[in-house]
Amino acid sequence: MKAIIYCRVSTTKQTQETSLARQEEELTKLANDQGFQIVKIIKEQASGFELDRDGILELLSLMKEKQIEVILIQDETRLGRGNAKIAILHCILKEGIKLYSISHNGELQLSESDSMVLNIVGMVEEYQRKLHNIKIKRGMRRAVKNGYRPEKNLANLGAHSGRERIEVPIEEIVRLRKNKLTFSEIAATLRGFGYDISKATVHRRFQEYTESNSSE
Repeated sequence: MKAIIYCRVSTTKQTQETSLARQEEELTKLANDQGFQIVKIIKEQASGFELDRDGILELLSLMKEKQIEVILIQDETRLGRGNAKIAILHCILKEGIKLYSISHNGELQLSESDSMVLNIVGMVEEYQRKLHNIKIKRGMRRAVKNGYRPEKNLANLGAHSGRERIEVPIEEIVRLRKNKLTFSEIAATLRGFGYDISKATVHRRFQEYTESNSSE
């Protein structure tokens, strides 16, 4: 399994260099004992209460790119402190990445309080997704009630209705906007018909259309 070693100390004092070196040495041994392939060693000196850290951002980026399967740390406080720790733990565990620590001499065992908070965060995220989907459905029903007919307005829905299309009909963006849909709802609606488009792109295209028409 591919692994990253993450080491952190809280200050830039020269005396902390010894702690970083010791963390690296102990975590390298743990990785070797577990048969992991070390692909990166990240060391940084920064407060655990901060999220804006070069090392942790690099770690999360590599994790998102599916380049690692395991993260090795001295203990969970090396990832962060307070709310920052919970946020980072949530990001890691949501991606299915395993955490190994020196403090547990193997896979990290979360405390009861941390597990409880992470479960709550997970439930909140799930309800946020449900609320988002409800908003999209309501927006679509409102648009249809106001006369929008997606089966008639969106052309080329036959053999070429795959996700590869990048051209988006501006007239449909304008039409949906007039039907009181938000940019997020418009993007979700168009994606449902095979248009690979984001909320930001919808907003930009609508602005371009508005500016172009106002200058004529």
